[in-house]
Amino acid sequence: MAGITSYGAYIPLYRLNRPDIQKAWDSMLPIPGEKAVAGHDEDSITMAVAAARDCMTGIDPQRIDRLYFASTTSPYKEKQAASVVAGALALSKETLTMDFAGSLRAGTNALRAAVDAVQSGSAKGVLVTCAETRLGAPSGDKEMSFGDGAAAVLVANSGVAVDIVGSVSVFQEFHDMWRSDKDTFVRFWEERFVREAGYLRVVPPTVAQALQKYNLTPGDIAKAAVYAPDPRLLGMAAGRMGFEPMAQIQDPLYMTVGNTGSALPLMILVAALEDAKAGDNLLCVGYGDGCDVFVLKANEAIDKIKDRRGIKHHLASKRMIPNYLKYVQWRGLMETQPPPRPPLNHISVPALWRDMDWGLSLHGVKCKNCGTPQYPPQRVCVICQAQDDFEPYNFADKKAVLTSFSHDNLAASIDPPTTIAAVDFEEGGRIIFNMVDRDPQEVKTGMPVEVTFRKVHYFEGIHNYWWKCAPIRC
Repeated sequence: MAGITSYGAYIPLYRLNRPDIQKAWDSMLPIPGEKAVAGHDEDSITMAVAAARDCMTGIDPQRIDRLYFASTTSPYKEKQAASVVAGALALSKETLTMDFAGSLRAGTNALRAAVDAVQSGSAKGVLVTCAETRLGAPSGDKEMSFGDGAAAVLVANSGVAVDIVGSVSVFQEFHDMWRSDKDTFVRFWEERFVREAGYLRVVPPTVAQALQKYNLTPGDIAKAAVYAPDPRLLGMAAGRMGFEPMAQIQDPLYMTVGNTGSALPLMILVAALEDAKAGDNLLCVGYGDGCDVFVLKANEAIDKIKDRRGIKHHLASKRMIPNYLKYVQWRGLMETQPPPRPPLNHISVPALWRDMDWGLSLHGVKCKNCGTPQYPPQRVCVICQAQDDFEPYNFADKKAVLTSFSHDNLAASIDPPTTIAAVDFEEGGRIIFNMVDRDPQEVKTGMPVEVTFRKVHYFEGIHNYWWKCAPIRC
């Protein structure tokens, strides 16, 4: 039986208080709580990489022969994002990569495809990643309710901790939320019609069908991870499905993260798995032009995969954005005065291709003669001068400390000052990074740091990614 062998999640460090949005627009929308906001150098690809790295804790990459990336906010309209994620994770070149897009069910569609692939025998391990950075129109309730985040699950046929008992899927052609290729912001129809003709007409009956198919009752379910556009609608649906909202419905993260779109079902499933016990029955429900329902059951191995950052640790680690205008700047919603610096001339595609192996995955080399790790890859060892006697070496998963740093207040930056950091790795090797997610006043020599995959440049439609360092978050 196919099942989940590992899980991971990512919630951006930064949060924006919803009252700050309300105050900026003098709005009458009384939406409490806060929303998670991707940093200025983060997008759906970088967050998918972060969630996947969390999921791959203690996992041999050779177990993965497929990687699926699901999102409605891929940075590219015509270029595969999954290949970037797979490259950053240093997966085998023979890994089959696929993008799932265009639907709020993209995440659960990808999960269904992964289960089918494993059950059919065409794949042994499928890493499903899902990430979102949706935008609601400024001053509207969707700007307040949408949040950013990512999740990942590894589906395989061995080492299973959560059995995927089965699933039920239905489709419904329906315009409740949509965004055309010309739109920046998500559009939506009137709330009552969406509720009665859309969500409530599809989700409760599909859940009932799944329970009946697998001989379960609502009382048999320990936790149901159910997507809904808002908490009020989720409460109404819970009653119709026969669940006790406070006891059986998994916290949908609306007050702490926001509605993360296609990533939300998998994110709240990860949250449910963090507290799951052997024998617990769970549901994962996705919605968008139809409904996907998965019936899952945790087994004795569930306790062995709980050493993840997941949802809980990311929720506990946060930093508030000082004001709404900073959020507007990060999202590029307002044109601001550019720095008095020469513009970026170009991004060299041949250079990106040439440096792909060591640049995208942060792979260097280790001298076979003296054992010194080095980055970027060299032909002659900097220590013992041995020539062409190296083996591949991955720096991305190694512990490191900050050796030296400089705050540059003159360099062009959307988050000044620019912090340049010299980082020494525990097993050897030194790399110079930009430092992110830091408080300049708290940066200290000798502090432990970790590497994180981020955007570096955007020019003429090309998103350029590399690695930066950050204080260890959690």
